[in-house]
Amino acid sequence: MNSDLAQKRIAELSAELKQHNYNYYILSQPSISDFEFDILLKELEQLEKDFPAFAKSDSPTQQVGGDITKNFQQVKHKYPMLSLGNTYSKEELQEFDTRIQNAIGHAVEYVCELKFDGLAISISYENGKLVRAVTRGDGVQGDDVTQNVKTIRSIPHELKGNFPPSFEIRGEIFMHRKTFERLNNELKTELLEQGVDEDKIAERLYKNPRNFASGSLKMQDSKEVAKRSLDAFLYFVYSDVNLCETHSESLKMAESWGFKVSDHFKICKDIDEVMNFVNTYDKERQNLSYEIDGVVIKVNNYSFQKELGFTAKVPRWAISYKYKAETAISQLREVTYQVGRTGAITPVANLTPVQLAGTTVKRASLYNADEIERLDLHAFDTVFVEKGGEIIPKITGVDTSKRDLFAQKIMYPSICPECQTPLVRKEGEAIHYCPNDSHCPTQLIGRMEHFISRRAMNIEGLGGETVAGLFKKGLIRSYADLYELKYEQLNGLEFESEDEAGNKKKRSIKEKSAENIINGIAASKSIPFERVLFALGIRMIGETVAKKLAQQFENIDNLMQANGEKIASLYEIGEKIAENLTRFFADEDNVAMVQRLKAAGLQMELAFNPDEIRSNKLAGKKFLVSGSFSISRDELKKLIEHNGGQNVGSISKSLDFLIAGDKMGPEKLKKATDLNIKMISEEEFMQLIQESIIS
Repeated sequence: MNSDLAQKRIAELSAELKQHNYNYYILSQPSISDFEFDILLKELEQLEKDFPAFAKSDSPTQQVGGDITKNFQQVKHKYPMLSLGNTYSKEELQEFDTRIQNAIGHAVEYVCELKFDGLAISISYENGKLVRAVTRGDGVQGDDVTQNVKTIRSIPHELKGNFPPSFEIRGEIFMHRKTFERLNNELKTELLEQGVDEDKIAERLYKNPRNFASGSLKMQDSKEVAKRSLDAFLYFVYSDVNLCETHSESLKMAESWGFKVSDHFKICKDIDEVMNFVNTYDKERQNLSYEIDGVVIKVNNYSFQKELGFTAKVPRWAISYKYKAETAISQLREVTYQVGRTGAITPVANLTPVQLAGTTVKRASLYNADEIERLDLHAFDTVFVEKGGEIIPKITGVDTSKRDLFAQKIMYPSICPECQTPLVRKEGEAIHYCPNDSHCPTQLIGRMEHFISRRAMNIEGLGGETVAGLFKKGLIRSYADLYELKYEQLNGLEFESEDEAGNKKKRSIKEKSAENIINGIAASKSIPFERVLFALGIRMIGETVAKKLAQQFENIDNLMQANGEKIASLYEIGEKIAENLTRFFADEDNVAMVQRLKAAGLQMELAFNPDEIRSNKLAGKKFLVSGSFSISRDELKKLIEHNGGQNVGSISKSLDFLIAGDKMGPEKLKKATDLNIKMISEEEFMQLIQESIIS
């Protein structure tokens, strides 16, 4: 393609993609599929790469990110970003209206808008083009996050219609609930792959969409921000010239320029209509795809706004009514204690079912013994349950006025609820543990569920309920027992299972299911040594650590005989992992179980093929693979090893390259950026192994 045709095609594609973005993100009326959109976008990306002279700063390709911002520049706001006065009281709304009427001399019209639970932003446009986006900061100045804001598809780079030559528009950047859930699930998967204890994962997940959106906007890599699918509503125009007479007119005007303006606003002729709007959305907010925490009430007429003016901190012509956190009242039925596969004891409050945030809540987390003590919880207390932006409902307080005079204080148990072994609590930790990891039934079942899981032994046909049933029937007590099961034992076997609500039901293993289980167990014998090691469920031994240990010690016997000092000396292993390993292999039952697994034919040594070493191009270089790629991560890691490189499981100063794919974890990205680690794409890595010299 010659340059004239390329320039013409780039212009055509840019215009078409901008229209599709507008249809999808502003009008919510997509006219093509995501796949078709991506095909057009890739064509434009390639043309801009081949003919960079014709690439425009407002190209749709800019919304996929790519720039790295080491430091966010502080920018002073032309118009200060003041906060609004808040109230939780409808009486104070009445007082607000009275003050307005006394100042103006008569009743006024209001505009009610939803108070989005996100991050406030101010965006400047010059001649219809986005030139700068700045966070609220301290209200006087904020951070320049322009490159990151440009990745948000609902924010236009170029406007249409009759707009002023220069103006600012204020709005809120937020994250939809479904996006939040998806990204949290991806983070959970990543943490599991890193070998993080399951009882610790909840602490590391993002707590609510607002914090996630805010953290995303301050990331240094705009390409990563683009993957977060942030959204925005714009709601206030600032200009040196008068554009219209009322705020409601300005909203419609902004929408005509291409901005995404929320449909959920209303012109109210008096405070009674304001109250109706507030009450309506107190109920309807559960049906929205995003979080709101209140309603903003503004005097509609701009001349009245000017007359009312400002205090030192807030405008006198606006106020926000904040909804109280999602709270319900229920009664504590009992506190039960869940035992995890690592022995961690988690207290759970079982409640009289109550509606909260659109769902029926029957249980709430109590976290640990300290939380029970803080609440001063007693049997059958009337409790306040809150969800808000949190993932898991929690008890925030107790109505002591309704407490029975003779109610007994909830005392955290001193023994395991499953096996009656005395609990331990290590210094500096909030969690109690059951140390009876060899005989505690719940721990054993949990570990066997881990053993059969897809990332471990991947035993097809065998699920968690069946494992629990086999355990309760006395057919299995350890991993090794699985490999001694016979078809005749399974076919027709009946057992009782229990769902999360505690309801029991009868189950039986049919002929075909029994056959599938036996075949799945037999097939698992070919699972490589590093995954067998991971499957053993040793605390802190995740997939990456297991592979590193397998490569270092080559077989299970060498690993069992290694002392803690030798294990701890390995790169990125350390004393805690070494302590857990040596403790595991010091247990005679564990050693006997491993020997039985070896006798059953499981892979207990590293499969090594000298022919796999193709070159030493990557010798001495450490790589970390993170994200999704066109090939599996295992294949990518093999390419590293086949060319003499070393795979590592976490980021440190000694890391040479981070191979970054789609949906790479945010924690890794931040740490790599902070340490100035070189990040390369899958394509760049492939080019790397084609070269003879690594710089």
